[in-house]
Amino acid sequence: MTRLVDSHCHLDDHQFDADREQVIERALAAGVERMMAIGTGDGPPDLQTGIRQADRYPFIFATIGVHPHDASKATAETFAELRDLAAHPKVLAVGEIGLDYHYDFSPRDVQRAVFERQLQIAAECGKPIVIHTREAWEDTMAILRERWQGAGIMHCFTGGEEQAREALQLGFHLSFGGVLTFPKAEAVRQAARITPEDRLLVETDCPYLAPVPHRGKRNEPSFMVETVRRLADVRGRTPDEIAEVTACNFEHLCLPGGSTNG
Repeated sequence: MTRLVDSHCHLDDHQFDADREQVIERALAAGVERMMAIGTGDGPPDLQTGIRQADRYPFIFATIGVHPHDASKATAETFAELRDLAAHPKVLAVGEIGLDYHYDFSPRDVQRAVFERQLQIAAECGKPIVIHTREAWEDTMAILRERWQGAGIMHCFTGGEEQAREALQLGFHLSFGGVLTFPKAEAVRQAARITPEDRLLVETDCPYLAPVPHRGKRNEPSFMVETVRRLADVRGRTPDEIAEVTACNFEHLCLPGGSTNG
């Protein structure tokens, strides 16, 4: 399987501190030719966790953003720095941003305000967005309908067909990760079935949500092969076809001019 793109990975995570180089080598050996390092890290004031990875490796790209968990850490300086960092040549998107009502690590009104500010920054910079939403679907969609008209990714999509259609109607790509392989995730697989081919993406969200047969272990980009195999089965395609389609979709969405080079 060649030309895999992991559209969402947390390579900065401390779980990779002991063997990050080997993890990246295994990803390349598995055919993962691009990885998008999510730049939310531990939150402000450090906004460059993804950029540090992207600066080191030619095949790694980055996002910038404040995760909803860290919304209460954001200041006026945070938003000014995000605007500046958006000009970095390897920053492809603003994210992961959104709402998380499961943990409520930041107050919900603060989460909503920080989400809206980052949507404004992404619009001004002409970048797609990467959405995190957990137990906050209705509020997330209401804000997007009111305040967003660009492209974006529903990261680690775990909804069913109805939510998929809502997101697709707004123009979003749906990114499927390890959850797609879980035995009880039939609703997610149905969402994957009905997603138009040109809106499909794949990801690991590593080190989280490892696919079957690695479930319960630390996830890493090379495990994406299992998700692609299951997605191919769900859609009646070959793994190579799904790999190629999702790689092209990532390029068209995130790379300037939809470039297929380096």
